[in-house]
Amino acid sequence: MSKIKTYNDLLEIGANEADRMAFIEAAVREHKASEAYRIARDAVEYEKQRNVTINRYRKLLYDLRGNAVEDRFTANHKCASNFFARFVTQEASYLLENGANFEREDTKKRLGVDFDMRLYDAGKSALVQGAAYGFYNLDHIEVYELLEFMPLYDEEDGAIKAGIRFWQLANDKPMRYTLFELDGYTDYIRREGKDMEILKPKRTYKLKVRTSEADGAVILDGDNYPAFPVVPLWGNKQHQSELVGMRENIDCYDLIKSGFANDLDDASLIYWTLENAGGMGDIDLAQFVERMKTLKAAAIDGVKATAHTIDVPHEGREAYLTRLENDLYNDFMALNVIKLAAGNVTATQIMAAYEPLNNKADEFEYCLIDFIQGILAVAGIEDNVTFTRSPIVNQMEETEKVLLAASYLDDETLLRKLPWLTPEEVDKILAERDAEDVRRMLPPPDEEVIEDEGSGA
Repeated sequence: MSKIKTYNDLLEIGANEADRMAFIEAAVREHKASEAYRIARDAVEYEKQRNVTINRYRKLLYDLRGNAVEDRFTANHKCASNFFARFVTQEASYLLENGANFEREDTKKRLGVDFDMRLYDAGKSALVQGAAYGFYNLDHIEVYELLEFMPLYDEEDGAIKAGIRFWQLANDKPMRYTLFELDGYTDYIRREGKDMEILKPKRTYKLKVRTSEADGAVILDGDNYPAFPVVPLWGNKQHQSELVGMRENIDCYDLIKSGFANDLDDASLIYWTLENAGGMGDIDLAQFVERMKTLKAAAIDGVKATAHTIDVPHEGREAYLTRLENDLYNDFMALNVIKLAAGNVTATQIMAAYEPLNNKADEFEYCLIDFIQGILAVAGIEDNVTFTRSPIVNQMEETEKVLLAASYLDDETLLRKLPWLTPEEVDKILAERDAEDVRRMLPPPDEEVIEDEGSGA
C-alpha cells in the first residue's frame, strides 16, 4: 500500500513554515503517485474519447533473429469509442439537468446564482474521477477535481479536516498551492528554479473589509465556518471512478473495431505469395508489400510473385461487437435510447427500460444529498434538497393519465405532474395565477369606492 499524508501528520509539523511547505510538496507527490490519481487521469482521457490503451498499443514484427521491430508497413487504425463519455453524461444529466430543489426560496440565492451549474460540474467530475470537492466560498461554491485537490483525513474519525489544492497553467509556469485548514487558508507558490514560498499568509475564510478613498481596503476582522468548508462528493459508494470495471470491455470493443478496420485496409489491396523467397525475413516481406502499395512494382531476383484477393470475415466480429455494446449498457445500467426510438413504445415499456438507470441514479442521489447537506452545514442553512429527473416519456399517455386524476388533485400538484412542464414553468404559472386572482379582487382604478358608514345614533 502506498503512503498517504493525513491531517494528523500536518498537526505534528507545527507552525514552522519551512516544514509545512516541505509537507505540502511531499503530500502532492504522494497523491499524484496514488492509484486513485492514476485511474482519474486515465478516466479523463476516456471521457475525451482518447482510449489510452489502444494509443499505447504498438504492432510489432519479428525478424529471423527474434528481434522486435515496430510494424510501420501495415494499417494501424486506432478507433476510440465514446461509451464512457456517453454513460457519465447520461447519468449526470438525468439527475441534475433540472438542478436541485429546496424547500426554502432563498437557499439557492445564498449558495450562488450558478449553484446548479456548479453542482452539475461537481457531479460529472465525481462520476468520471471518483470524487470532486466543493469549497463554499462565502456566497458561492467552487468545484475542485480529484486531479487538483488532495484531502487530508483525520486518522481518528476519518473526516476531511484539511486539504491541498494544487495547479499549474503550463510546465514553464509557477506551481500554485493552497492549504485549506479549519482556521483559514494559506497560498503558496513555487517558481521555476526556486523554492516554494508564501504568496499570501494565512487568513480567515470570511473577512470584514472597510473601503475608503483615503485608506483603500482595510481588513477589520475575520471569521471562519462552523465546519471545514471543503466538502467531498463521491460518484458512488465505492468512492471510485465509474471507469473501474468498464475499462476492459471498452478496450476490447475498441481493439476489435480497430483490428477490423486494419484488416479491411490491408485487404483492400492485393495479397501476395512469393516463391523461392526463403532468404527473405519478415522485415523484407513487409518492405516488399510497402513497395507494392506505393510504387506498384518491385524487382526481386529469382522470386516469383503471385497476386491474390481475399474477403475479410466480418460476421463473427460484428456479432461480438454487438454483444460487447449490449454488455456495456447492461453493466453500466445505462439507457439505450436507440432501442426506445425503434417504435411507438408505451409508458410502461419506457418505465421498464429506465429501471436500471433509476437504480443507479438512486445511489448517486444519496451521494449528492450528503454533499449538499455538508455544504448547507458550512453555510449555516437548514433545508432539504430533492431532484427532478429527466426521463423520456410518452407525453400523450402521461398527460391523459394525469388528467384522469385531475378531480382528485390540487392545481399545483396537477401542473407538476404534467410531463411537458418544467419546474420553473410551473412556478411561473402559479405566480401569474396568484397575481391574476389578486387583480380580480381589486376594484378598477377609475371606480370610486363609497363606504357606508351607517346612519349613526
